[in-house]
Amino acid sequence: MSVAKPLPHDSARGHVTGAARYVDDIPVPVGCLHLAFGLSEIAHGRVTEMDLSAVKSAPGVRLVLSPDNLIPMPDCSPSIHDEPLLGGPEVKYLGQPLFIVAATSHLAARRAARLAKVSYEKAPAILTIDDALAANSRFEDGPRIWARGDAEAAIASAPNMLEGQLEIGGQEHFYLEGQAAMALPQEGDDMLVHSSTQHPTEIQHKVAHALEVPMHAVRVETRRMGGGFGGKESQGNALAIACAMAARATGQPCKMRYDRDDDMMITGKRHDFRLGYRVGFDDDGRVQGIEFLHWARCGWAQDLSLPVADRAMLHADNAYWLPHVRIESHRMKTHTQSATAFRGFGGPQGMIGVERVMDHIAHHLGADPVEVRQRNYYSSEGSTTPYGQTVEDFELDGITEALLASSEYAARKQAVADWNAKNPVLKKGIGFSPVKFGISFTLTHLNQAGALVHVYQDGSIHMNHGGTEMGQGLFQKVSQVAASVFGVDPSVVKITATDTAKVPNTSATAASSGADLNGMAVKIACETLRTRIAEHLSEIHQADPATVQFADGQVRVGDRTISFSDAAKSAYEARISLSATGFYKTPKLAWDRIKGEGRPFFYFAYGAAVTEVVIDTLTGENRILRTDILHDAGNSLNPALDIGQVEGAYVQGAGWLTTEELVWDNDGRLRTHAPSTYKIPACSDRPDLFNVDLWNRENREETIYRSKAVGEPPFMLGISAFMALSDAVSACGDTYPDLQAPATAEQVLAAIGRAQR
Repeated sequence: MSVAKPLPHDSARGHVTGAARYVDDIPVPVGCLHLAFGLSEIAHGRVTEMDLSAVKSAPGVRLVLSPDNLIPMPDCSPSIHDEPLLGGPEVKYLGQPLFIVAATSHLAARRAARLAKVSYEKAPAILTIDDALAANSRFEDGPRIWARGDAEAAIASAPNMLEGQLEIGGQEHFYLEGQAAMALPQEGDDMLVHSSTQHPTEIQHKVAHALEVPMHAVRVETRRMGGGFGGKESQGNALAIACAMAARATGQPCKMRYDRDDDMMITGKRHDFRLGYRVGFDDDGRVQGIEFLHWARCGWAQDLSLPVADRAMLHADNAYWLPHVRIESHRMKTHTQSATAFRGFGGPQGMIGVERVMDHIAHHLGADPVEVRQRNYYSSEGSTTPYGQTVEDFELDGITEALLASSEYAARKQAVADWNAKNPVLKKGIGFSPVKFGISFTLTHLNQAGALVHVYQDGSIHMNHGGTEMGQGLFQKVSQVAASVFGVDPSVVKITATDTAKVPNTSATAASSGADLNGMAVKIACETLRTRIAEHLSEIHQADPATVQFADGQVRVGDRTISFSDAAKSAYEARISLSATGFYKTPKLAWDRIKGEGRPFFYFAYGAAVTEVVIDTLTGENRILRTDILHDAGNSLNPALDIGQVEGAYVQGAGWLTTEELVWDNDGRLRTHAPSTYKIPACSDRPDLFNVDLWNRENREETIYRSKAVGEPPFMLGISAFMALSDAVSACGDTYPDLQAPATAEQVLAAIGRAQR
């Protein structure tokens, strides 16, 4: 079988040679116009006058669109229709698009956009969680509360009680390929849109709505993205709509891509959170009762904030049995960029809260943090989450023991203590964190996928599915699935660009579900075709169709063997249809988000990490020295790709909690708006020793070849780096250091001061 083989990414050669084509690489037709947005310079207020005469007369400008030209105003929102393509007269955040310029070149459009003369009547801006609380500015009328048992009483009666608060910063996606789109007018008012998007169907829907045409009049194609991480789930809508509107107005192709500064100023980021907790526990560290308070800063529009905040609540337990628990979530509305989907989709913010609690309990008791976690783990025999889903597949007991052994945790923990006793300036720390991450969209109807598969008479195979390729290797995995069904080499299989004209009504490639959903849809389509070919051959050779075998590029019928290509040709000549669709919907799901009850997830993916760090107590500077990871990918479809996903996710997660700091000034201007001011981890920031292995145990649920999703779950393994930094700071004094995130050098230095006091 082709699955489970560590084959390279299907576009690896194209990536390293530069041959892989992205939206900005597509040769543009003659007369293509390039678009840019003119952006607001205030965070909140009204536009009192907008003089665009200099913009219109600038070199190369062919069209300027303002709110006066767009009636009704197109909507860009993925949720409640609260994101107009252009702001005005009311301005909701600094960086909000106010008008569109179409010019003969990208540079001409950007230069012209800066010539606008806009006058404002400024209003007080709500920028922070505190501002929003004071103004009662929020999405939903009040907090969302989910509870089990009586947390308050359990905390009050427990032998020990702790409380604390953790600030959790947001995160910029920093995909290497910025947002981009191109619209090409077709005959009969049709529109072809190339978009760097995780959700082609949403682009199709929003463009059709803006153009006031049926969805069948808009075709969206996405070959690949240069990274997405959730930032291209809804944020590409504005570019695609703007290009389509300008193309309709001019009759010319229109293209738009954000420069990095514009991208960071306009688009949403990960939700930053404030998290409060109260916990009661016994003398062994077992939680008796716990309360969490979540405050999420959502920005100016709702976007996907409600499901993000919901998932933070769903992962507030992480890997731990919490007998009495209360989770209260506030979704605050501010005059900042509208926060959006980001890898983990709220799960990391919820999960780090309970990991902080476990760390705090261990420090209070003078106990080993890993042992405290193990005592609170879910039972391997099955127990229920706060929202009522039974944990039937708990893998962390075995994963934890195996990782502690392979990483030599006990010996290294003692070595860290010995080092710290001898070194007054440089202090080391070692941290552990587990992951239990639910797999499925929490909006149940999104858990579906379709596929279209053709077998040609020469035996080559061509397919499309609803998933999008953003570097994660989805196309390669799905190719391996098809090759396994037909018993051929993956080189025989070609997947072409995701296309709404071939597979309709697709869900976003998100929620770590790309391979789960689309792999199953492709498998179903391929099995349909395999059955047709088998029945045809069995009829010719008077054999039982069930005995026909497809393997190694051959088809065995009774005692006769022919090549797969000959089998395909024979079926074609017998007028057997060699084209089929496949459809899959995830089973067993039932979820009531208002009550906070049900089974939102098909299964859980697990993993654990041990990270060792060193800090400079004089400056707060720090480095990750070593990381050991054991991650659960079920029966991996492609171990090489999955290990790559684990490595990248860990580094991105560690970056979120250490170096990546978003800073807005008092006027609401994002000051960290470029690589010069916003620090993602560089290659030199990776651990010097980086050991990653997969926990190869088949998924108990019937997923695609019993594999497990691997896109988002390992992101949370980066929490171990934060816990290691906290451990290192703890070596500086007796007081719990109360390290805040992101743990920049400044935050580490402040925590050292608290520990010493």
